[in-house]
Amino acid sequence: MIQKLKLGASISLIALIVLCLSWEAFLAPLKPNGSMLILKTVPLLLPLFGVLHGKRYTYQWASMFILFYFTEGVVRAWSDTGLSANLALLEVVLSVIFFVCAIFYAKLTRKPVQ
Repeated sequence: MIQKLKLGASISLIALIVLCLSWEAFLAPLKPNGSMLILKTVPLLLPLFGVLHGKRYTYQWASMFILFYFTEGVVRAWSDTGLSANLALLEVVLSVIFFVCAIFYAKLTRKPVQ
């Protein structure tokens, strides 16, 4: 179960990185030639190493950190139209998958209290 949670968190985080890069670079950028909003991808790289290596502490703080991307996805799904709204819904789904996997991974890997 722990390996499945780690795999789910890793895949959803990498997919979210790819989504944010492609979304703001060429799929549906705010400006025709891309925008500086592509930099929203950089913070997603911070927990990547720890998530891939199964570091519990990274899962703990990243589960709260990912909620910013959930919020952005909800806001843009509500306010944008067309492809951008669909990409925002995908961002919401990926952030929820990561969140659920991360909190359960952190819970299941805690050391027993003695």
